[in-house]
Amino acid sequence: MSGKSEPIPVEFGAVHPQARRIQLAIIAICLIGLLLAPHFFYPIFLMKLLCFALFASAFNLLLGYTGLLSFGHACFFGGAAYFTAHSVKVWGWPPEAGILLGVAGAAGLGLIMGAIAIRRQGIYFAMITLALAQMFFFFCLQAGFTHGEDGIQSVPRGRLFGLINLQDTTNMYYFVLAVFIIGLLIIWRFVNSPFGMILKSIRENEQRAISLGYSVSRYKLGAFVMSAALSGLAGGTKALVFQFATLTDVAWQMSGEVILMTLLGGIGTLAGPIFGAGLVVTLQNYLATSEFPVTIITGVVFMLCVLLFRRGVIGEFFASKLGKKLGFRAES
Repeated sequence: MSGKSEPIPVEFGAVHPQARRIQLAIIAICLIGLLLAPHFFYPIFLMKLLCFALFASAFNLLLGYTGLLSFGHACFFGGAAYFTAHSVKVWGWPPEAGILLGVAGAAGLGLIMGAIAIRRQGIYFAMITLALAQMFFFFCLQAGFTHGEDGIQSVPRGRLFGLINLQDTTNMYYFVLAVFIIGLLIIWRFVNSPFGMILKSIRENEQRAISLGYSVSRYKLGAFVMSAALSGLAGGTKALVFQFATLTDVAWQMSGEVILMTLLGGIGTLAGPIFGAGLVVTLQNYLATSEFPVTIITGVVFMLCVLLFRRGVIGEFFASKLGKKLGFRAES
């Protein structure tokens, strides 16, 4: 074996120019729809959907593209919510600085947790992340700045860059939309970079990546920290939307919820987690007043999707003849 590492070959599906134009048209229609959505739907519901869609997309970066199943992502989502809420309310920081602190805090937690968890694989990795996340949950329960079970309430949204009043719901919606789009662009660039290609190769054949001289642990840790930071971006933004941060954001149920969203939509796709988050949030929102438990309905939907769509709804579409004709492809 030569001293210089060989590049791991990655196959790209050729996309017909017409299919590329169709893809761009679909993206343009989605963007226009998102811009017009607050005129037809409740803005708070839309902002919640965007926050959880970003959260699920960040989680998919780890599961779908690296092959690591984490049961502790609520730690980053809720931790960033606490950091952002405390800095904005108590320290009087502007909203953009509070969110950046949340992202930095989540990345720091991801670095610590990842350095410990990546030493193991499979179910052991998942259980370690769950155990560490539960430790952080109990820390939030006891820490003074989190206010225990009451949480941090009445968080002011403030003014973006000192100019835009985020107390206005419309302004807040477009700010959340901008954060969502920036987060997706970061994920897209990360996945399609040489770093992302190596992550996919590690997911497919880790031993081969090691034999070619790649430091697999470093790549896994990098993916873990990036996923944690983007989860923190979603959590910090969500804290400003609802103006509070509570233990619900760091509970293990939140980790299970984001796994459910990702699996419903389809892992290894950019659109899958967004669809899955939209489905779960919509069910929770519109069935909240129903006498029938929402969790049972969500469970039934999940079972049907598992039975009918093995790759998730969007994953099955991408794998279908129509999806392939349009140039889409799932990574798993």
